[in-house]
Amino acid sequence: MSERPSSPAANLARTVVFAAFIAVLGIFPGFYLAGAAVPVVLQNAGPLLAGSILGARRGTASVLLFVALTAIGLPLLSGGRGGIAPFLGPSGGFLLGWILSALVVGLIVQRAAKPGLPVLLLANLAGVAADYLIGIPYWGLMIGDLPSAAVQSLVFLPGDAVKLVAVSLVAVAVHRAVPQALTGAARQPAEG
Repeated sequence: MSERPSSPAANLARTVVFAAFIAVLGIFPGFYLAGAAVPVVLQNAGPLLAGSILGARRGTASVLLFVALTAIGLPLLSGGRGGIAPFLGPSGGFLLGWILSALVVGLIVQRAAKPGLPVLLLANLAGVAADYLIGIPYWGLMIGDLPSAAVQSLVFLPGDAVKLVAVSLVAVAVHRAVPQALTGAARQPAEG
């Protein structure tokens, strides 16, 4: 049995809903550990979940929409931050890294015949790594000390590990409940 393709309106709705979901995660305030200039937030789980459930194209589009709305001034980030200032500070690279994070997760998940827990854990680990790949050098550039930024970013590892496991478990449940949630040209239907 072949899957019916999603309508453009349904795809747009999913994209907007996930952008809104990322904004809702901003209700939970960030906090600063060990004097780091970048807060620990729950919000960075949103791009991982968007990529895990929507795939590369729609997941990335939802994060781009969120980032654009934040950049034009809507206070959608943790702590009610918005505008261009958060992108020009130490956490700016991590915010921009959310785009790559959703893309990487989505690409990995789309290529899995059946996105089970091992695939989703690997995808979300790669997504967190992609965020760090942009965030840490950007942070280092802002403070003028890349090694210090790399060391300070170690405080994020335990929380990000918990978030990537939680996101993976949620995504597995969604894929079991709604197998057609992830559609796209790169997704191969499972043999059955």
